[in-house]
Amino acid sequence: MLHPNRGEMKESQTTENVEVEAESFFLEDHSDPEENHFVFAYKIRIKNHGSQTVQLLSRHWIITDSNGKTEEVKGEGVVGEQPVLDPGEEFEYTSGSHLKTEMGTMHGSYQMVNDQGESLEVEIPCFTLSVPGILN
Repeated sequence: MLHPNRGEMKESQTTENVEVEAESFFLEDHSDPEENHFVFAYKIRIKNHGSQTVQLLSRHWIITDSNGKTEEVKGEGVVGEQPVLDPGEEFEYTSGSHLKTEMGTMHGSYQMVNDQGESLEVEIPCFTLSVPGILN
């Protein structure tokens, strides 16, 4: 079952005229609480509000569980793509993460380049991963 984190808002942040919106979901059917294995999906929407075309080259995630354990994930593109966003365009994808605790957070940045060859670091807002009912 897919459980949106009820009562939580989508998190959104704009950097360099690029907006990143994040929303998370608990994947109950893929989780095993008795084994401290909690699986979450997250949906990201990237919108180009600027006047230049941008391309997402790589990502850097910082994932922290409720015990304070931090994991960093770096890699090229997102979901196997390095999307190009013309002015006014958006790109949406869904991916996942797993924690050993019922709650945690994710944040990070996308490394992009504009059509002038300038590098941009676009912030990904901090959003919460949590089992429904944990946060009141």
